[in-house]
Amino acid sequence: MIVYRGDPSDWEPPPRGAAVAIGVFDGVHLGHRRVLDALDNCDPHLARTVMTFGTHPAAILAPDGAPRRLSTLAHRFERFREAGIECVAVLDFDEEMRDMVSEAFVDRYLVGGLDARFVAVGEGFRFGRDASGTTDTLAELGAARGFDVEVVPIESLNGSEIRSTSIREHLEAGDVTGAAAMLGRAYEMEGIVVPGDGRGRRFGVPTANISFPAVLTVPLPGVYAVTAIIDGAAYPAVANLGTRPTFDGTDQVLEVHVLDLDRDLYGKHVRVLFVERIRDERRFASVDDLLAQIRSDIATATAVFGKRTS
Repeated sequence: MIVYRGDPSDWEPPPRGAAVAIGVFDGVHLGHRRVLDALDNCDPHLARTVMTFGTHPAAILAPDGAPRRLSTLAHRFERFREAGIECVAVLDFDEEMRDMVSEAFVDRYLVGGLDARFVAVGEGFRFGRDASGTTDTLAELGAARGFDVEVVPIESLNGSEIRSTSIREHLEAGDVTGAAAMLGRAYEMEGIVVPGDGRGRRFGVPTANISFPAVLTVPLPGVYAVTAIIDGAAYPAVANLGTRPTFDGTDQVLEVHVLDLDRDLYGKHVRVLFVERIRDERRFASVDDLLAQIRSDIATATAVFGKRTS
């Protein structure tokens, strides 16, 4: 996959022209996939291309209200490859781009940078200074500059629009199954296993303490049945996401106990796929009570995975 970054005047456009899908594509959910799939509706010789953002525009437009992300840029790249995308143009939204008029954006990035012949965007797409450019603006500019535009309706699920905002709301309410339905897959967090306090191993329940990117959306604290991806292999696991109140913790941590796996995971990159919420995080009166609950949580998670494989 070819990746374009920086000044578009330095890009070498695809030799046969590009079919471009534009968007943040945070999470690459089912609605986003419909925009990507629209690239199949044009000349198949055009290079299937995504134009996305390395920095979420909201970080510049409303820094105090910028949302946490549903995926890292690397994760988005992975989903783009799965969708058959050949090229990705990563734009860094900054003050210069914020002040760019619609015509300049189209001429600099779409026409000059990528030689776009077809452009797909979602319904409600806005661009240019003060978000003054609409899908009608884009279609008019495309007609004058030689590219077609397809506006893709917003995808819905059970009467609710599939949006990144809606998925975040599901996650923040602990509804990881609802989020997964809109994503088309389990929500995942990823990070490196770092040293913890070693308490889990002393109690006979070793856990991996995963340091995840601060930009990621964090589900509601609690205990979850999860799938841990380690060295490309998938393992059923139980995750505790929260502050560990029984031990007077204050920092939010993601601890994962991988079922039937006892090995040193320090330094490993682990992906944690949230399958089902088991319970709230809570304070226990004693360590014995906590261990009894952990054993119950493991049994519940085992049953969850058993239902999925039966």
